[in-house]
Amino acid sequence: MSAQSIIEKLQLLPHPEGGYYKETYRAAATLTTAAGASRNVSTAIYYLLKGADKSHFHRIQSDELWFFHQGQALEIVLIQQGQLVTIELGNDLAQGQVPQAVIPAHTWFGARVKGEQGFALVSCTVAPGFDFRDFELSQQEALIQEFPQLRAVIEQFTRRN
Repeated sequence: MSAQSIIEKLQLLPHPEGGYYKETYRAAATLTTAAGASRNVSTAIYYLLKGADKSHFHRIQSDELWFFHQGQALEIVLIQQGQLVTIELGNDLAQGQVPQAVIPAHTWFGARVKGEQGFALVSCTVAPGFDFRDFELSQQEALIQEFPQLRAVIEQFTRRN
């Protein structure tokens, strides 16, 4: 199937960080976070990136697990302790790809299709569940100021202010 066919079949919508998504699960059970907010216990989405689309640097307040389904490998880039870490999400274990990955809460990260051709279809689960009130899309200049040594990558994975 083509990326467009998958977008239509799964009824994916544009995501603010880039790419396309659809929420597929939201636990009925809720909990109270350390900050005192009420959140669903867990949520899940389909997420698709195609071609040169990117998931721009963002962070959320919960751990997020990514699961590869089909298409090209996905490069997930994280800023951890001022260093860039890259995870290659895919099915080619012999080439170092992994079929699932964990993004720790409060971590700046983004993603792109490896080679920027084709598409990648993944699922993401968040626990405690995702809420747009916990979503922060990076500001390019602020992130460069915080991590000047990563300027080139930050410019690739952010929109200009």
